[in-house]
Amino acid sequence: MPNFDPKSVCAVVLAGGMGSRMGGVDKGLQLLAGQPLARHCVQRLQAQSGGAPGLIAINANRNAEVYAAWGCPVWADDIDGFAGPLAGFQTALQHCAGASASATAAPEGYRYLLTVACDTPRFPLDLLARLMQALEREGADIAVAGAPEQGPGGAWSLRAQPVFCLLRTSLAGSLNAFLTAGGRKVDAWTGQHRTVTVAFDQPQDDALAFFNANTLDELGRLEASPAP
Repeated sequence: MPNFDPKSVCAVVLAGGMGSRMGGVDKGLQLLAGQPLARHCVQRLQAQSGGAPGLIAINANRNAEVYAAWGCPVWADDIDGFAGPLAGFQTALQHCAGASASATAAPEGYRYLLTVACDTPRFPLDLLARLMQALEREGADIAVAGAPEQGPGGAWSLRAQPVFCLLRTSLAGSLNAFLTAGGRKVDAWTGQHRTVTVAFDQPQDDALAFFNANTLDELGRLEASPAP
């Protein structure tokens, strides 16, 4: 793939949800193999095969002091009421603009935002590289990960994982307008832009790479299935 500077990327771990399917707990702080789910995500971002993003932050609406102890900026939603992932996208984009003059940024600032979900701690270590490759190859605005999923009839299909995406920070105005108009669904917003879905379905890919622990039972399944 063409060379890219990971320092031009700001990455955010989305941990701002209500955790309603886990009984209202802060999902990002639930333990897997002895450490919080969101901490696993930060470590996987730091270990990306093409290099760590220039800035790694956490979007959280509670327990900010706990997250901040890991050495990452913690950004709360600007929209009240746990408004969903796009609220995390929005605050990250706003902070990216403000942080682009930091010493960690590329000379042109953070041109891209990479988003990952805190309850999906096994996302690929080449997530950023593969999304960037597709984004630039297709001249797209947004690259979204896609993972194989088996339907009720046994057939496999590729399912988009819209909160695992790489997008150009120049889309901040578009997202602000979408949220102001009451929009909340990620795919409804990404559908307004040139979006490419990147398949993570190769033999070497972890089958549970995009398995999200929405419930305590699902967290237990991850605990019982160590990463390869």
